[in-house]
Amino acid sequence: MLGQGLRVTGLGLALGVALSHVLARSMAALLYGVSERDPWSYLGGAALILLVAALACLWPARRAARVDPMLALRSE
Repeated sequence: MLGQGLRVTGLGLALGVALSHVLARSMAALLYGVSERDPWSYLGGAALILLVAALACLWPARRAARVDPMLALRSE
């Protein structure tokens, strides 16, 4: 469950970073004191999103890991 959530997050991050490189020039006027191609900003934003997604996926994964598999199969 954790792997599936992080896989989707990784795909979204890859698409987001690629799209932000394409749109960076049009947003350059909105940035103050930061270059539109600043690698630390990209890395910081991606790390924050990855951390939040990992924490969001960890809670249901821990709950699912505590359930007895035989009990879950019998209930279906």
